[in-house]
Amino acid sequence: MLIFFGEIRTPSYVQINFMKIILFQPQIPQNTGNIVRTCAVTGSSLVLVRPLGFSVTDRWLKRAGLDYWEGVDVSFIDDLDEFLQKTTDQFYFFSSKASTKYSDLRYNADDILIFGSETSGLPAHFHQKWQERFATVPMKPKARCLNLATTVGIVTYEACRQQQWQSFREITPT
Repeated sequence: MLIFFGEIRTPSYVQINFMKIILFQPQIPQNTGNIVRTCAVTGSSLVLVRPLGFSVTDRWLKRAGLDYWEGVDVSFIDDLDEFLQKTTDQFYFFSSKASTKYSDLRYNADDILIFGSETSGLPAHFHQKWQERFATVPMKPKARCLNLATTVGIVTYEACRQQQWQSFREITPT
């Protein structure tokens, strides 16, 4: 099942999701639209944690994602803590405040990759509770943060590379 701007649709192809990308309270629709593109081309699903800083019917969101929305499994949650406590999948947070490099992690095909809001990042309690699960994309000293969509792309493609691009293989329906 796929959600396409509030409509539930059944895809006419076999969808195998690779990883889950979670955006914690995203604020900028164009970033989310670009991340939808990344999810579409990598076979990843997208989870959006409410509240969002925009409407999912926002024309900028649609425009940024173009026709990629229909091929991505998008879901919405209200409580990331609860979601993470219930999952059996490995998960990582990405933050400019972490010291472990994203490329030093060993990704599995069903990992969950969590990114904070463009304006406020991730709440401190996530850092306190799961500090060992935080990683960063290195930047030069005193630089501002990378764009959210860029960071998601960098990390997702490293995970795909480590998985030997298995999400890129064509699946034939049986």
